[in-house]
Amino acid sequence: MTHFAFWGQLLRSGGILPPRNGIYSWYAAYAAELKARRPEMKYVVFLIDGMADDPLPELGGKTPLEAARTPTLDELAKNAQFGTFVTLPDAFPTSSDVANMSVLGWDLATAYTGRGAIESYGLGVPLDDETVAFRMNIITVKDDIIEDYSAGHISEPEAAEIVAFLAEKLGSDKVRLQKGVSYRHVLYLKGKEFSPHVAYDKPDSSHGLKWREILPRATTPEAEPTADLLRRLILKSQDLLEDHPVNQKRRSMGKNPANLIWPWSGGRKPQIPSFEKLHGKKGSIISAVDVILGLGLLGEMESLRPEGATGFLDTNYENKARAGVDMLRRNDFVYIHVEAVDECGHLGDLPNKIKGIEDCDARLIKVFLEEYRLVHTDKLRIMVLPDHPVPVKLRKHTRDAVPFMVTGEGVTGDAKLKSYSETTCAQGRYLGLRGRGLMDLLFSPTIPA
Repeated sequence: MTHFAFWGQLLRSGGILPPRNGIYSWYAAYAAELKARRPEMKYVVFLIDGMADDPLPELGGKTPLEAARTPTLDELAKNAQFGTFVTLPDAFPTSSDVANMSVLGWDLATAYTGRGAIESYGLGVPLDDETVAFRMNIITVKDDIIEDYSAGHISEPEAAEIVAFLAEKLGSDKVRLQKGVSYRHVLYLKGKEFSPHVAYDKPDSSHGLKWREILPRATTPEAEPTADLLRRLILKSQDLLEDHPVNQKRRSMGKNPANLIWPWSGGRKPQIPSFEKLHGKKGSIISAVDVILGLGLLGEMESLRPEGATGFLDTNYENKARAGVDMLRRNDFVYIHVEAVDECGHLGDLPNKIKGIEDCDARLIKVFLEEYRLVHTDKLRIMVLPDHPVPVKLRKHTRDAVPFMVTGEGVTGDAKLKSYSETTCAQGRYLGLRGRGLMDLLFSPTIPA
C-alpha cells in the first residue's frame, strides 16, 4: 500500500472522506452547493411602450422623457451605457408585436405571422391549422370618421357585454369572437378558404380618416373571400351596435360609444422559438396586454398579468414590480412591459404621457429595485427602453430607432453621458443595433465603455 493510499483509507474509515465509490457523487453535491452559494447574474428589461417622442416647443424643446421627473432613471444613468435600437424594420408593420419581437431577439422573417394569432395565445386560445385570427378593436366612429380607436378605453364590464352580444349575432361555424382586455379582442375565421393576406389600416393610426375608404383589402386573389367577409362583418356591426344599451348609457354620460368593430393584422399559428433555446437564459414576461403575454407563452416564458394590471394609467405598477422580483427567483430574465404611456401617445395626451413616465420611474422601477435588494443576493443588470416612438403630435407609431440604457453588474459607464433620453442615447456608443443585437449586448459578460 502506498503512502497516499494508506492515508486515504484512514481518512475514509474515520468518516472524513466519503467512500471511494461515492467520491464522484460527493464532489458533484459539493460543487452544486458552491454554485448555489455563488451569486448569479439576473436581468430585467423595463419596456415602457411608446415612450420615445420628439422635442416639443411647449416643453422648451424637450421631449416628454426629458421633461418628466425621473430620479430613479437619473441615478441609474450615472453609470450606464447608451445607444439606439431599430425595432420596426421597413419590411414589417409598425406594430407593437413586431417591435417587442425585435427587442426580444426573435427573427421576424421566420417567426412573425400577424398580431391576431399572437394575441390569441395570450388569451389562452391556441390555433389549429385552418384558423386565421385577427386582432379586433371596438372603436368609435362619428360622421363616417374614425373618432377613437379604443371607444374611450371602454371598461371591462361594458366590453364583455358588447363582445358577448356580437358573438351571438355575428358568430357561426366559420366566425368566432373572443373577449380580450378593454377594447382589444380577437376575431377568428375558421376554414381552409380564409387567408391572412389582407391589407389593413391600424385603428390607432387612423384617427380622422373615413373608415369606409380604408376597409380591409385582399392582397392576393385567394384572400378576396376573407376581405369580403371582414367588410360585411364590420358593416353589420355598425347596425348592431348603434343603439345598443351600453352605447345609449355611454352617450348619456358623455362617453364615446363602441359602435364599430375593426379587425386587423390576421395571422395563422405562429412558430416562435423558445427564448431559453435562443439566448440560453430562462425568461419571464409581465404585461397587461395579450399580445405581449402571447409572445411570452409562445416563447415558452413564464407569463403573468398581475392583479390590477389594466394597460392604462390606472394600472398597478407596484404589483408589476413585485411580480418581477418574484419571477427572478425562478428565472434568469424578466421583461416588464408597461402599456399606459403608449396609450397616452395615441390619444395625443401630453400631460398624461409625462405622468405615465413619472409613474414608471417612481412606482415601477424604484419599487422593483428596492424589493430586489431585500430578497436577492444575485447580481443584477438593468435595461430600459421603449418598443417604438409614439409622438403625441402624430398620435401613431414611427420607425425611428428607440433609445436604450443598460446599467448594473459588468457595465462600465459612459464617461460623459449621465442621463437617459432620446438626445443622450443618440450620442451613445451602441448605435443602430438590429436583430439579436440588443439581447446579445444585454447578456454579454461585460459591457465596456
